[in-house]
Amino acid sequence: MVSTTDDDSDPFDAIVDAPFDAALSERYLVYALSTITARSLPDLRDGLKPVHRRLLWAMRQLKLDPASAYKKSARVVGDVIGKYHPHGDASVYDAMVRLAQDFALRYPLVQGQGNFGNIDGDNAAAYRYTEARLTKTAIQLMAGLDEGTVDFQPTYNGEEEEPEIFPGLFPNLLANGATGIAVGMATSIPSHNVAEVIDASLMLIDNPHAEHADIMQVFKGPDFATGGLVVDSPEAISAAYETGKGAFRVRGRFSTGKNGSGIDAPWEETGIEKLGGGQWQLVVSEIPYMLPKGKLIEQIAQLIADRKLPILEDVRDESDEQIRIVLVPKSRNVDPELLKESLYRLTDLENRFTLNLNVLDAGRTPGVLGIKLLLQEWIKSQIDILQRRTRHRLDKIASRLELVEGYIVAYLNLDRIIEIIRTEDEPKPVMMAEFNLTDRQAEAILNMRLRSLRKLEEMELRQEREDLLKEQDELNKLLESPARQRTRLKRDLGNLRKDYAEDTALGRRRTTIAQAAPTVEFSMDAMIEKEPITVILSQRGWIRAARGHVALDGDFKFKEGDGPAFAFHAQTTDKLLIALDNGRFYTLGADKLPGARGFGEPVRTMLDIDADAQIVAVLPHKPKMQLLLASSVGKGFAAESEELLAETRKGRAVVTTKPGVKLAVVREIPPEHDHVAVVGDNRKLVVFSLEELPVLAKGQGVTLQRYRDGGLADATTLKLEDGLSWTMGGESGRTRTEKDMIMWKVARGAAGRLPPQGFPRDNKF
Repeated sequence: MVSTTDDDSDPFDAIVDAPFDAALSERYLVYALSTITARSLPDLRDGLKPVHRRLLWAMRQLKLDPASAYKKSARVVGDVIGKYHPHGDASVYDAMVRLAQDFALRYPLVQGQGNFGNIDGDNAAAYRYTEARLTKTAIQLMAGLDEGTVDFQPTYNGEEEEPEIFPGLFPNLLANGATGIAVGMATSIPSHNVAEVIDASLMLIDNPHAEHADIMQVFKGPDFATGGLVVDSPEAISAAYETGKGAFRVRGRFSTGKNGSGIDAPWEETGIEKLGGGQWQLVVSEIPYMLPKGKLIEQIAQLIADRKLPILEDVRDESDEQIRIVLVPKSRNVDPELLKESLYRLTDLENRFTLNLNVLDAGRTPGVLGIKLLLQEWIKSQIDILQRRTRHRLDKIASRLELVEGYIVAYLNLDRIIEIIRTEDEPKPVMMAEFNLTDRQAEAILNMRLRSLRKLEEMELRQEREDLLKEQDELNKLLESPARQRTRLKRDLGNLRKDYAEDTALGRRRTTIAQAAPTVEFSMDAMIEKEPITVILSQRGWIRAARGHVALDGDFKFKEGDGPAFAFHAQTTDKLLIALDNGRFYTLGADKLPGARGFGEPVRTMLDIDADAQIVAVLPHKPKMQLLLASSVGKGFAAESEELLAETRKGRAVVTTKPGVKLAVVREIPPEHDHVAVVGDNRKLVVFSLEELPVLAKGQGVTLQRYRDGGLADATTLKLEDGLSWTMGGESGRTRTEKDMIMWKVARGAAGRLPPQGFPRDNKF
């Protein structure tokens, strides 16, 4: 069948030629505005995004109040996506699950039955298995929907209506917080304690000009569903709320006391559980908000496996309804504060929660508000809702008064009314004319039941009219007086506060606001178990560490063609300084060295050492140690050992060397030494005061000895009154000492003279 139309125009005529960038920007702007205003940012007035509002509204329509039976979550999700929210069922169910999780929401709005997930990070069961109903908090948030307090708008298909916002007095935006990422902007609002939010609101109702500092006296800061500690200073927290932007450091809680998420034990409790015999273990009872417990335990276990936390032996999860993560130290001598601090640094037991008070105001305009302005806008919206509720009630009273007046007229003229009804074909206009009744009054009289014609009914009607007139007068006064409106709002807030007072299970503050003690400074050395080792470095650069302090002239095995170069005693906690003849210094942790069962490992695989550079010295770093550094051309200086430590594999350039010049001497300067002795290849010796040697961080240094030919053979330091000692040749092993060094004591940079008789022929000290 061929369809024919009267319109024979070419469909291609409808195509509009437009620049691609203009069309894209126009469409993207529409998408961005939709995401910002109708998806990702919460409304300041009820703190909800559209999906949450539609979920609660659908559950209300299903009459799922706290006293009713549960209904399948699938029924709720079906109603939401079918009537109000045309999006995926998975996203809607995920939103519903979050509203029911007491570890995700400070004051849950949905009461779930079944598996709604857990703090380990496990997902909820499918919606065909779970059931739900509203909580008392959700009912309070929706209170007044039937009282003309808010506007209703048609749903996406025009078949139903939904409220624009919820009018309830529960301060949901701050109480439960919100997070969301829109286009070009995001929001991140932590949960807070309802009692504190109400106290701050009452302060602003009484004094709209209250200072921000005054508000922060009652509004302490975040109160997370999972408890924990906020350890920032009061000044930092106050500054964040003043601007609406900032971040909080949130820590888990070490405590052996129960929490519920109410804390029976004080937060200062150390979390140390005594086991007897001097043994102990740490117990974590609360973890930072939004951190899955399973992820935290996995992080700690990985640290143990990677040996990055050697002071920790084991981690166990002994949680039931309450979190209980047990940390077993390596030994009873471990410092508990060091273990805590290392866990804060190396795991998410301390993390940051961003504050970004970006919300939609009453005009659906996004903006970042400080806490004072946000509360003022919320109070303004509640005053508006109070006025709308009052006007709606006044309309209802006027409507009822009209009918009551008609009923009273009927009772006063009952016989005549009955006569008119019995005798007239059209009694309504007759009654309206004779008794001056309105159409609604006459219709109501005609619809009265016979049982209403009791004698007592007239008295009840007169009492009702009196009560209605009295209420009408009160409501008119309320509408005309902003002061009365503020008083009424304060009274209503006070009544709401009783349900969330500090002494109630739901209202008790869970998160402690307390500035952290000064950070315990520690290095990774503190993590390493201190053990004696003997470091051996071969001529070809293979390094290893034997356990214990063994004899340095022991029979160590080397690869064929290799032999000993350096051997010394150290501790596993030491940092080894490795000096190369190109003037670079490298740092290697003694705990990282391979064992001495094999030949070790090439040091070049651990450090980025130039292929043609040779190692001239290896020694353990000591705090406040000074080293004598001298090059082959007789220049040198003293260096502080702290300045020689390198943070990376690439080392640190210390001695500047020109082509053909090498670093020749690296020697520790004992504190008691006061002079420097230098001998050249020409076998000339000079001795000068140590005070003439500068202390530098890097460079070439100064001239130690002057040469016509050759260069520096060796350099050392000595105590002048003790003289200079050297080992005699041969098998005797005797040591000779030259006490009187006056003949060789000159100014730095002199040529020198021949050393004392018997000085070693290799010109080495």
